[in-house]
This record gives sequence, structure tokens and C-alpha cells, in this order.
Amino acid sequence: MKLNSTVALTLILLALMVGAGLVSAAWGIALGRDALKGVTQPDTRPTNNLAKRQGTTTRHEEFTILREEDIVASAKSRINGTAKASAPAVNKLASNSGSSKTKFPMVSQSENIVLEVNSAQKQGDSLVLRVNLRNDGDQPVKFDATSLNVADDNGQTVDNKVSGLPSELPSASGTVSSTVTIPIAALKQTENISLNLKDQDEQIELDVPDIPVPR
Repeated sequence: MKLNSTVALTLILLALMVGAGLVSAAWGIALGRDALKGVTQPDTRPTNNLAKRQGTTTRHEEFTILREEDIVASAKSRINGTAKASAPAVNKLASNSGSSKTKFPMVSQSENIVLEVNSAQKQGDSLVLRVNLRNDGDQPVKFDATSLNVADDNGQTVDNKVSGLPSELPSASGTVSSTVTIPIAALKQTENISLNLKDQDEQIELDVPDIPVPR
């Protein structure tokens, strides 16, 4: 009988302990719920937060990955386009060079006197003009040391030395060759020069403008 009362007391104590544990657990849960009222999980998506702050919706942009073949083809087309665009400039330069070469001989005629400038070439420190003179008339023409004049782009006289110019050009003389030598130092800023020839009586005047100065 005494043993039975001891077992009963033990069972009662266990029941009380379990009940106290359950009550404590329920009370803790209730306290936790009260403490977490109004607390929500934060939105960790930055695009949504930004959209909410700006009052706008988020727009998703699509990105396209280009193929390597397309990139190479595009680069080649640009290179070819650049080469084609630069081609006219090269052709133009070549055309200009060709036109400057075809200017010779440069001819001037007054009455029956013909003056030809056949070439303008740089030789050492000088520019040398090859000149032909011809009298197709029936009267001789006289020249002196001041008959021939060379001028720069601004019309200023340039020092020169004439060789082979006759003091008198007889009628029906045929071609008489001479040279005009000009120091290159006197032509630093000059691109073209002009040649002027007058007879002694200044009845005949021959002009050859825009003779290119080679560099």
C-alpha cells in the first residue's frame, strides 16, 4: 500500500512538471508573437525598392550577344569603307602631279616672237629654267641685260642669271635656247614664279605666269 502511494506521488509530480513545461512553452510563444507584431521580412531586391521609391515600374532590358562572325564582318566593312573613302584623295593628288608635269612647255607669244619655258628643275642650290626663244617675223628684235625679269608670287623681282639670251634675235631665227638660273634661297616662301621678257624698244612683251617651283 505504501509502495502504491509512492508511485502515485511520482506520477503526479511528473504530470505537474510536464504541465508546467507546457505552460511555460505556451507563454514563451505568446510573448514572442507579441514582440514580433508589425515586423516584416525586408525586401532584398534593389530593383523593387528603387521602383517603389520612384513610383515607377521596373523595366527589364534585353541584351543581345553578337556573334564573332558578325563582329569581324563589321570591322572589315568599316576598314574597306575607309580605304575607299581615302582613294579619291590619292587619285586627286596623282592627278595634280600629272597636271603640273603636263604644263610644260609653257608658251607665250607676242607679235611674231615665241617664248617657251620647257622645264623648271632644281639643280643643287638653284632653280634652272630651260627656255626657248623664236622669231617668226621678218624683222630682228633686240634685247639687253634688263630684258628678262623673274618675279615671285607677290610680284617681287627675284635675282636671276640668264645664259644664252642673244642681244639680237634675227628674223626667221629658228629656236634659240637659253637658261635662267635662280637661287633656291630666294624662293623659300614661293610656290610659283613668273617670267617676263621685253624687247629693247618695249614694243614686244612676253609673259609666262605660274611656273611651279619644285621642292
